[in-house]
Amino acid sequence: MADAEQIVIVGASLAGATAAGALRTEGWNGGIVLIGSENALPYERPPLSKGVLLGKDQTAVAQLHDQQWYDERNIELRLGTTVTAIDPAAHTVTLEDGSQLSYGKLLIATGSRVRTLDVPGAELPGVHYLRTAEEAQALTDAYAAKPRVVVVGAGWIGLEAASAARERGCEVTVVEPQSTALASVLGQEVGELFAEFHRQHGVQFRFGTGVEGFEGTDKVTGVKVAGGEVIPADLVVVGVGVRPNTELAEKAGIEVATPENGSGIVTGADLQSSAADVYAAGDVVRWDHPLFGRSVRVEHWQNAIDTGNTVAKAMLGQDAAHDAIPYFFTDQFDLGMEYAGDVPRGTTYQVVFRGDPKSGAYLVFWLDTDHHVLAGMHVNTWDTIDAVRDLIRSGKQVDPARLADASVELSEV
Repeated sequence: MADAEQIVIVGASLAGATAAGALRTEGWNGGIVLIGSENALPYERPPLSKGVLLGKDQTAVAQLHDQQWYDERNIELRLGTTVTAIDPAAHTVTLEDGSQLSYGKLLIATGSRVRTLDVPGAELPGVHYLRTAEEAQALTDAYAAKPRVVVVGAGWIGLEAASAARERGCEVTVVEPQSTALASVLGQEVGELFAEFHRQHGVQFRFGTGVEGFEGTDKVTGVKVAGGEVIPADLVVVGVGVRPNTELAEKAGIEVATPENGSGIVTGADLQSSAADVYAAGDVVRWDHPLFGRSVRVEHWQNAIDTGNTVAKAMLGQDAAHDAIPYFFTDQFDLGMEYAGDVPRGTTYQVVFRGDPKSGAYLVFWLDTDHHVLAGMHVNTWDTIDAVRDLIRSGKQVDPARLADASVELSEV
C-alpha cells in the first residue's frame, strides 16, 4: 500500500535537494525522503571545475546546505544509499539492502555520469574524470605538482580543466576529434574564437584526431592519438560528455528517449513521466518545452534548480509548466560567458555578432532561417543576458543588421 503522505526523491542532487526545499516552501507537511548514493551532502558542480580546480576553494564551498538545514525542514536524508528498483504499480522503491520504501509521489533526480573511454590504458593512475567532489579534489591536488596535462575533449568541462591547469602553471595539450573547440555546441566560427583565446594563453590543440589509448605501466606517461603518435603526459583529464542515469526508469517500464533522440526520461511540461505519480528533474529529464514546441534535455546547473522548483509545484497538484530558457555560464582565464537558449542539432542557423570579438567583449546570436533568435551569448558583456532571454521568449523576428548594431538597445531590436 502506497504511503500517500510520503514523497521519495531518488538522487540527492542539486535538483533533488532543490525540490525537497521547494516542497516545504510550497506547503507540503508530509514526509520527504531524499536518497543519494554519495556520502556527501548535496552539492553544486560548477565550483568544482572553477574555484576548486584553481586551488582557490575547497570542495566544501560547493555544498548546497548544511545538515541543520535538512533537519529544520524535516527532510530525511539517506546518503550512501543506492536505489536498485522502482515499482510504479506498487508505489515502492527498493534499496540495495533489499528493504523497500513506499511513496505517494516519486521524483527521479539521478543526474548523469561521465562518459568513459574504452581504450587501452584507460585504468592507469593519472587518468582523471571530473564529475564528483572527490574527483575534483583529486585533480586539483594533482595540478599542484605542475604536471604535463593532456585534456581529452574540447567541450565546456575540457576547456575549464585546461584553463585551470594553465593558470596553475601546467603545460596543456587538448585533443579533440572535431574541427575546433565546442564545435557541436557553438558551431565552427564561434568555437574557433574560444580555441584561439586558449591558444593565446598557451594551450595547444590537436583537432581532428581521436585517442587510441594511454601509455604507461605504473601510471600514465602519454596519450596515443590516431596515427600512432604519443603525446607525453603526466596527467590526463577526460571530458567527453555525460550520459543521463535513466536505468532505474527503464527497468521500471517508464518511457525513456533513445540516445538517437537525445536520451532522458520523457515527461510533459509538468515533468511527470509516463508512470502515474512519478516525476523527473535535472540532467535526467527530457521534457516538452511549452515555448519551443519540442522536447529538450539540459545538463546545466540552472536547469537543475529550475526543474527542482517546478516539479515541487507539479507534485503538489499545482498548475506548473517548466518553460525556463536554458542557461549556462563558464569562467575561463579572464573570460566570463553566459549563454541562453537552445539550438537543436542539425539546425540551419545564422550567426550574428554584436561587438568585435577581438576586443574580448561581445555578444553572439544564433538565428533560424526566419530570423527568430534561437540562442544568444555574451562574453565579458555583463547585464545583457536578461535582454537575450527576452528576445528568445518574444518569438519575434529580428533584423540581423539592427541586432548587430550596438547603438540599438537590445530591447528595441
